[in-house]
Amino acid sequence: ALSINPTDAWSVHTVAHIHEMRAEVQEGLEFMQHSEAHWKDSDMLACHNYWHWALYLIEKGEYEAALTIYDDHILPSLRASGAMLDVVDNCSMLYRLQMEGVSVGERWQDVLSVTRKHSRDHILLFNDAHFLMASLGAGDAQTTQELLTTLRDASESPGENCQHLLARDVGLPLCQALVEAQDGSPDRVVELLLPIRYRLVQIGGSNAQRDVFNQLLIHAALNCSSGLHKHVARSLLMERDALKPNSPLTARLIRKAAAVHLLQ
Repeated sequence: ALSINPTDAWSVHTVAHIHEMRAEVQEGLEFMQHSEAHWKDSDMLACHNYWHWALYLIEKGEYEAALTIYDDHILPSLRASGAMLDVVDNCSMLYRLQMEGVSVGERWQDVLSVTRKHSRDHILLFNDAHFLMASLGAGDAQTTQELLTTLRDASESPGENCQHLLARDVGLPLCQALVEAQDGSPDRVVELLLPIRYRLVQIGGSNAQRDVFNQLLIHAALNCSSGLHKHVARSLLMERDALKPNSPLTARLIRKAAAVHLLQ
């Protein structure tokens, strides 16, 4: 498709996913760099393609370069559009960087200014989780509580709304896990996320997008006090390495596990 129409941003997006799934980080970076001129002005997908570009940089541990793409392209797109895809890209990017130990400064405040008005929407649980990342990151307890309370209300009277039907068993535990992570309770994060991790596909988003929740579970398990949960961390890392060999991010997490004697 790209040989016929190199400006097809959806085809660029498809190739970006392939490189991400295979952990072909250098190939992905080179592809995005060489094709950027063809898709950088596409209305809907430019921001999301830059998000994919930044994912490769996070994989490599090149956090400043990822933040540069965020500041130059991803955040400006959100400010200009307020589009939901731009919202989740911004939230996911900042959250992933934070899990890697990167300080994102006051950037959450910029994102919250867009997401706050959506805290009662509850259209997609995938979106709700990302709105929650923003309110937690910005330290807005009122918006956090509003989102959780109204989502709980929706789960209690779901009608035929499939997302509201999922909220009780999937959406609320996921959101509570994000809260527990923010509060420094990794054991509780594992208790909430581990039972639902194979059901997260039901909330929407791509595998690449939902990987933020896989990473959250691994980071939590690595920091648990429970011996059982530490064994979970080892199993999760071995599974991740088998599914996505040669991932620099996974290699870093494995080294962290080895440093705290989880892989002995």
